[in-house]
Amino acid sequence: MRTKSEVPAVDLAVQHAQVADEVQRGWAEVLATSAFVGGPRVEEFEQSYAQLCGVAQCVGVSNGTDAIELALRAVGVGPGDECVVPANSFIATAEAVVRAGARPVFVDCDPDTYLIDTEAALAALTGRTKAVVPVHLYGQPAPVEELLEACAQRGVAVVEDAAQSQGARRNGVRSGALGDIAATSFYPGKNLGAYGDAGAVTTDSVTLAEHVRLVSRHGSPRKYEHTEIGFNSRLDALQAVVLGAKLRRLPEWNVQRRRAAEYYNELLDGVGAVVRPTVLAGNEHVWHLYVVRVPDRERVLSTLIDDGIGAAVHYPTPIHLATAFDGTVPGRGACPVAEAAAAEILSLPIYPGITRTQQERVAECLIRALR
Repeated sequence: MRTKSEVPAVDLAVQHAQVADEVQRGWAEVLATSAFVGGPRVEEFEQSYAQLCGVAQCVGVSNGTDAIELALRAVGVGPGDECVVPANSFIATAEAVVRAGARPVFVDCDPDTYLIDTEAALAALTGRTKAVVPVHLYGQPAPVEELLEACAQRGVAVVEDAAQSQGARRNGVRSGALGDIAATSFYPGKNLGAYGDAGAVTTDSVTLAEHVRLVSRHGSPRKYEHTEIGFNSRLDALQAVVLGAKLRRLPEWNVQRRRAAEYYNELLDGVGAVVRPTVLAGNEHVWHLYVVRVPDRERVLSTLIDDGIGAAVHYPTPIHLATAFDGTVPGRGACPVAEAAAAEILSLPIYPGITRTQQERVAECLIRALR
């Protein structure tokens, strides 16, 4: 019986080998200065990540879920408000809305890209809507420009969930700079991943960034002065060292992901049972995930795993059908495209350093499993 996949879903050891020496030196510096929370390493990373995104402000925080909540709270989301979110995403997108005191309003996804259906999102706006949260899913940005004008006219903020799209572009604009404010996650498996949990909020607005910084530090503009109720969500310096080292390599790693996706497209060309990913016109995809659609998904997934292929499903249950939301939102049938896709989508292994031989084995096993 296998104890380790022959082709893992993600191989973080490849990245670690490239940054290990730099991380070790950086951690030694932090340990020597005892600047564990905040400090120059955090400030340096915030500036570098803001520059990558093409925005003026970046605030490092403890994790991606906090980042979404902090971004929502910064634009004024609170009790009694509604936030429009896509049903096809990780639960954190909607969870953060609830934590901010608001109600998530779920909308369906586009049948080709699985990104938020912008027409459905605009149709869901009401007098209680405070924000729309497009998710840049699998590594490509949602068409945020289709939301901006109508939302601005109604005083509704556009809050990007950019957790899967570090370095991606839409019409030349970076993920993290497309809306009013953006949240991202640096969970270890992301394109830019920490050695634990971490996240960030990006924006061009000094006012919004200052509010995020305030709330994430116990509502305290200075020590022992607390102007509002906040909580503790600070990026620690050890994670900032890791993120800084990886950020310098992110462009090349994203190129490697793009080449891997192109090779999968070649390998699966003409395989009628496989629906390959669609890249939205104007997008520069960074391929956090390579997601195909197949019939009889559970059997195919089981066969791949038995063959040592680290395939996975993102996400098997649309958020509006999660048990946590039972009785509080419309149930099955409310988002039919997302519900149908959830039964067929399958993520194939992709990461910087994956070899062509590994990809050929994945494709071979997938084609065999479909027979």
